[in-house]
Amino acid sequence: MRTRILGRTDVRVTELSYGAACIGNLYRPVPDEEAAAAIDAAWDAGIRTFDTAPHYGLGLSERRLGAALRDRPRDTYTVSTKVGRLLVPDDGGGDDLAHGFAVPATLRRVWDFSADGVRRSLEASLDRLGLDRVDIVLLHDPDDHAEQALDEAYPALERLRGEGVVGAIGVGMNQSALPARFLRETDIDVVLLAGRYTLLEQEGLAELLPEAATRGRSVLIGGVFNSGLLTDPKPGATYNYAPVPEPVLDQALRLKAVTERHGVPLRAAALRFPLGHPAVASVLSGARSPGEVRDTVEQFRRPVPAALWDDLGAEGLLAPEAPVPLEEKEPS
Repeated sequence: MRTRILGRTDVRVTELSYGAACIGNLYRPVPDEEAAAAIDAAWDAGIRTFDTAPHYGLGLSERRLGAALRDRPRDTYTVSTKVGRLLVPDDGGGDDLAHGFAVPATLRRVWDFSADGVRRSLEASLDRLGLDRVDIVLLHDPDDHAEQALDEAYPALERLRGEGVVGAIGVGMNQSALPARFLRETDIDVVLLAGRYTLLEQEGLAELLPEAATRGRSVLIGGVFNSGLLTDPKPGATYNYAPVPEPVLDQALRLKAVTERHGVPLRAAALRFPLGHPAVASVLSGARSPGEVRDTVEQFRRPVPAALWDDLGAEGLLAPEAPVPLEEKEPS
């Protein structure tokens, strides 16, 4: 698995990263042993970059990831976590499915982008992970807290980076406008952009990706399947965490028709596409089982012919300015 450096840092990421939201019981429970086996499968495939957050299963994702990595040499992998939501006790009962996670609601999330909140969140994450440091810390979804995130949370992260507590800092969001502002107004190293630079939509090309490339910063791309739509586009599929609108489904089906005409599964093209942009360092993909991990890696490694990208462009399914990956031959 090839690696790339984040911006001007010393932090290295594999081109395919493991997104650990699924092992936080995203949508449905995952047994402890299956979560551990998924991490093992990612490791065996050469993945060495793992992304998590307190939000994912009210800390369950961090605890499981830390346990799975505990006996591996610390300098051989990269861990990313996030700040902005503090987890505080809540005895209200029930479950956390309103937030998408099948876990007991023994904790609740409190938005906090203050400097103190950043440090408290990171300390709690380190405790759950069982680590003394993480490599990347991201401000998580500061959409409605932009000014506090810029004025208080970002300077706190900058200090932590200066102290060597973290190697790279940035912001992770499902939109591109605010992260572009962070690139212009701060000295962040990386942006995690989810769902906004995919085969289906290339919003990130308008401002964010050119800004990152110009400034020598890196972008991690999540949500390459647009909430699952690009794994198997059909009526009733999910797009942006909701039932897919018919015009979007039609576009996804057109994408599938082109990729399959070239003998390439749609999900293989979706995994490879973002890495064509020079600012993109890694693609994140989640998996809840070893089988899902192995399938993702197999699709990621599948060669995609240049003619496929040409045909997508010719049919108006890719933005004209979207750079595409170079054609690679399958290893012999």
